[in-house]
Amino acid sequence: MPTPHNPPAAVRRALRKLGADIHDARRLPRLPMAVVAERAFTSRSTLQRVESGETNVSVGISAGVLQALGLLDGLSQVADISNDSVGQALASADLPKHVHLKRPTGSCSNG
Repeated sequence: MPTPHNPPAAVRRALRKLGADIHDARRLPRLPMAVVAERAFTSRSTLQRVESGETNVSVGISAGVLQALGLLDGLSQVADISNDSVGQALASADLPKHVHLKRPTGSCSNG
């Protein structure tokens, strides 16, 4: 049995917005749920769950729906470091290449 998952409010809001955006992307060209679900290799009820922003729908299912709508390229940009100015600054900072950790002193028995 899966573990109950109650994500933070910000996550729930983001998923609801994603679901609403997917809904709009499907409705604008008047694509029926059955067609998009078939193209995404999922069921109509699962597509409804994606569009409502449910938190327990897998990212794989959501990616399949995005692909069915021709929107998958946007997903590949979500965590792209080229869109992350803080990440780029940290990556280009003069940071040491290797960190050497000192081993704790004390007696060890290898026996």
